[in-house]
Amino acid sequence: MTIFSISFFAILGALTRYYQSNIVTGLLGKTFPYATMSINILGSFLMGFLFYFTLERLTISPALRAGVLTGFLGAYTTFSTFSLETYSLVQEGKLLKALTYGFGSLILGFSGVFLGAALGRR
Repeated sequence: MTIFSISFFAILGALTRYYQSNIVTGLLGKTFPYATMSINILGSFLMGFLFYFTLERLTISPALRAGVLTGFLGAYTTFSTFSLETYSLVQEGKLLKALTYGFGSLILGFSGVFLGAALGRR
């Protein structure tokens, strides 16, 4: 049931990302990645809220929780998972690890895109 839930919600997350991207780009243009930024911010908010809300206040099945958090939000934005993991490291008092993870992901992620683009263009 968990795999089905993740798969079903992943479809919804991907479609939500697609439509939100089109709407935001239509409203604000392509001069800045407003669409992706709005998705990352909203996804991070939803991840933080729903992770703790469904853990501490609302009892739902593990399959549904995995569907919403991993499926929907994972397809909507992986940035939300990155944000939650960084927050968790800070909450655990592992500030150096949080900073290393945050800046490392940013720098290495950008480097990966740069290298991939360079190789893809050759």
